[in-house]
Amino acid sequence: MSEAEMPRPFWRDRPVFVTGGSGLLGGWLIQRLVELEAEVVALVRDWVPGSRLVGLGLEKQINVVRGDVRDQVLLERVLGEYEVDTVLHLAAQTIVGIANRNPVSTFETNIAGTWALLEAVRRSPLVKSVVVASSDKAYGSARTLPYVETTPLMGEHPYDVSKSCADLIAQSYAKTWNVPVAITRCGNFFGGGDLNWNRVVPGTIRSIIRGERPIVRSDGKFIRDYIYVEDAVDSYLHLAEALRSDPKFSGEAFNFATGRPLSVLDVVEAIRAGMKSNLEPVILNEASNEIREQHLDSSKAQTLLGWRARFGFEQGLPRTIDWYRKHLSPDV
Repeated sequence: MSEAEMPRPFWRDRPVFVTGGSGLLGGWLIQRLVELEAEVVALVRDWVPGSRLVGLGLEKQINVVRGDVRDQVLLERVLGEYEVDTVLHLAAQTIVGIANRNPVSTFETNIAGTWALLEAVRRSPLVKSVVVASSDKAYGSARTLPYVETTPLMGEHPYDVSKSCADLIAQSYAKTWNVPVAITRCGNFFGGGDLNWNRVVPGTIRSIIRGERPIVRSDGKFIRDYIYVEDAVDSYLHLAEALRSDPKFSGEAFNFATGRPLSVLDVVEAIRAGMKSNLEPVILNEASNEIREQHLDSSKAQTLLGWRARFGFEQGLPRTIDWYRKHLSPDV
């Protein structure tokens, strides 16, 4: 049994509130918290039958609250009535293309949703730690790579700006009102259960299963960090535990990544090789308002939190492909 898989008594019987429960990371995180015997309360806006939350029957093992993360009154009620100790804030609009087409809904969810949650926490004395999901996109197009946590947050396009703002709001609540909040900045998540088909990993796998050529929206040369979802889950647990044990982590942000940036075409080629496919990608070169190259230095998380990725891209990808092969038939 690996260190990450060992029992963690910290979480047993702990009331934990997770926003964004029907998303990719939310489903995996809730599954892990259930395994660790936490008392989980999940905020779910839309009911997604294909999500991990529903597909594994996790919703039957936790308390589910239907509602919107912008509803501060609802959030205060949940935090009080369920006597929540720890909050893991994942709820967000996460797709760059949607942000470009619908910036207001993205700003409302990602920015207003964050301040509504943190204001509810500020008014809820039982909450002892909050982890807010920021992103590597919050840094914007920095000239020096890899990003370190002191790199200025300079988002320019709608999605990037929403994450820069949410990140700064979290820091503000920590510094101004001593709200116990820390921030994750992760690379691109991948893993089984991602139903956002315009993302390169699930979209490419589904196309190949269908016998179709994969679609690449960009020119294929955009560089990103990719972090397997189980490693991302472990990063949130590590940070929440550290924040609870030492208040010095409040207001701090941490990068989480594998340290191996890949281009979109690198990812597509790895998937094609893993699935033994000769289907050539269709390169549309239509991407706009996206950062060209970004990757993260996670030395701070390694040094202060003892966190390290257990799965490289090569280790996480076969697990991801296996999930889609089991869940998707050729006529999907």
